[in-house]
Amino acid sequence: MMKPPTPRDGTYELYWRFAAERQQAFMRRVDDAPWPWTNDPILQEYKFCNVFRASDRVSQYMIRDVCYHEEPCTPEDRLFQIVAFRTFSKIETWQSVRSFLGHYPTLDDLANGTFTKALEQAKTDNGGLYTGAFILCASDAYGQRSKHLNHVELFRHMFLREDLAARMLEAKSLREIYELLHTYPLMGDFMSYQVSIDLNYSALINFSEDEFTQAGPGALRGIKKVFEDLGDYRPADVIKWMVDNQELEFKKLDLTFDGLWGRPLHAIDCQGLFCETDKYCREARPELASARKRIKARFSANSRPMQLFFPPKWGINDKLPLGYVLGNSEAARETAQDTLF
Repeated sequence: MMKPPTPRDGTYELYWRFAAERQQAFMRRVDDAPWPWTNDPILQEYKFCNVFRASDRVSQYMIRDVCYHEEPCTPEDRLFQIVAFRTFSKIETWQSVRSFLGHYPTLDDLANGTFTKALEQAKTDNGGLYTGAFILCASDAYGQRSKHLNHVELFRHMFLREDLAARMLEAKSLREIYELLHTYPLMGDFMSYQVSIDLNYSALINFSEDEFTQAGPGALRGIKKVFEDLGDYRPADVIKWMVDNQELEFKKLDLTFDGLWGRPLHAIDCQGLFCETDKYCREARPELASARKRIKARFSANSRPMQLFFPPKWGINDKLPLGYVLGNSEAARETAQDTLF
């Protein structure tokens, strides 16, 4: 029998308390309550991701404007669009590319070089192509002079030379999607996992998010703070354990947690919560030293109304308060910018 992990007193409980309070703050924001949406001074001062990954601004844009946009395209084109969007993870890049092309980028654009031209224009327009949200592999794996040109060659390798889209459409599991992505240069452990989750938001790929998980660097730091010892568990096992025991732990601590309109935490969310707990502990438990000593981003309240759109296959859009579901029409997309807490 596997030896279970040993929770760190105080910090283990903090993981669940953070999850409950951060989600309560999100729901108060949705309910149009006045700021501050929490009495927690750390949450008031610093910026933290949402408890549910799909609720964050870039993921919301990904779901609405990439996974479920209404412009006709082939399944292969859409899978390319999802991988390309997440690689840059910058909404302004996607908007500039689409404006330059006059449509969402396709594999034909990738093949004939117009996608590369669109990226060059986006770089000029926005002063850069990438967000700082992910640390990407920066090697010149394809011998190009700049990072984005290496990524263009990666996309060509994936989708033109090896027809990755067709193989992903035939995949039998989320792990298989991850492993297909992970075979390519520039696709490290964490990035392959994040892209797998994005692909799984779409109507083209549909596996359980709890089937497979991969801890990123921030999550690994958080796991070390939340547990004194992992016993015989690997980080992925710990994340799955949190998923399986969430209802019990919230009840034990007398915490209110109703999930995302009834949707419980999944592995991608518990993985992210370890990362956010690591950040939170830099203020709440500074004695738990790690490579990161402070929280860089401070919180700034946004007074614009919130609009949300989740993968329709989750069955939660009809549970949102009237007027809060944002469809994927052009007008709705224009309304949606910068509205998420």
